[in-house]
Amino acid sequence: MTHGLVDCGLLRFRSTLEDVETLNQKARAQALDVTKLSFAAIGQFQETYGLLRSGAALGRGCGPLIVARSGNDLSGLHASTVAVPGLWTTAYLLLGLYLSGHPKVVPMTFDRIMPAVAKGDFDYGVIIHEGRFTFESYGLVDLLDLGQWWEDETGLPIPLGGIAIRRELGPLTAEKVETIIRESVLYAFDHPEASRSHVKTHAQEMADDVIDQHITLYVNDDSVSIGEEGAAAIEMLFERGRESRVIPESGKPLFAV
Repeated sequence: MTHGLVDCGLLRFRSTLEDVETLNQKARAQALDVTKLSFAAIGQFQETYGLLRSGAALGRGCGPLIVARSGNDLSGLHASTVAVPGLWTTAYLLLGLYLSGHPKVVPMTFDRIMPAVAKGDFDYGVIIHEGRFTFESYGLVDLLDLGQWWEDETGLPIPLGGIAIRRELGPLTAEKVETIIRESVLYAFDHPEASRSHVKTHAQEMADDVIDQHITLYVNDDSVSIGEEGAAAIEMLFERGRESRVIPESGKPLFAV
């Protein structure tokens, strides 16, 4: 889509590459027409943004990890300040659900969390993205996979992030954008080398094996189109968030179309 390899019709797109929490914050001001958002943020902005069925990241075995320096365990988590990748991320929402409360946290961009925990600035951190594959290089240990905890609790995959569109653009535009994103994902599946140089230009970790593991884990059939199980998982996440009073009630449907 970004490079004109699929038919976009009359629509034109300008890409904005940002940390996911930055995108979450921009959505608060409706600064972007179409944007990747944490599902926790989509729950916050359901009145103004609708979810597209294509382009999402959800699945099994791909959740945020609670990490610490070697020798620590989860016993001190409730009383500690935890480094998290943003207050509107699904990672932060899952941490609160796991602890059944509102944990003490310091938000920071995801790439700063592992170095901060390794230095001793924080006893615990919640990591996302390719941190799952690299935390050991910082001398850290995995104490809990919040995605696995969610799967054990609900039997459902963990919804991490999705593509949302401003509702005021209307259902016809939303449907066109959804189709273009789906075609773009399918093209990437069929031509994996076509996106490699673009991915490496913007990757936090440059090793090819880490990039490949990252894509394999987070881009799957649900990225082509969210199925019934995926939709049920998102609704369950929102329901749990509303019960905890961290996601507001909304009268709008989940999907834009």
